[in-house]
Amino acid sequence: MSNLSDKVKSTVNKVKGETKDQVGNAKNDPHLQAEGKVDKLKGNLQDAVSKLKNKR
Repeated sequence: MSNLSDKVKSTVNKVKGETKDQVGNAKNDPHLQAEGKVDKLKGNLQDAVSKLKNKR
């Protein structure tokens, strides 16, 4: 069950990040774009940790 939870969390952060990045781009808001990039990075890191857990 932990694996599903990790995948959901990573996907939510990736989607949230992409949305913020795109809205920031449309509004010409570099701060919002940066927040989006951080959220996407967080999602990618969560995904990587999940994959490492699965290799054990």
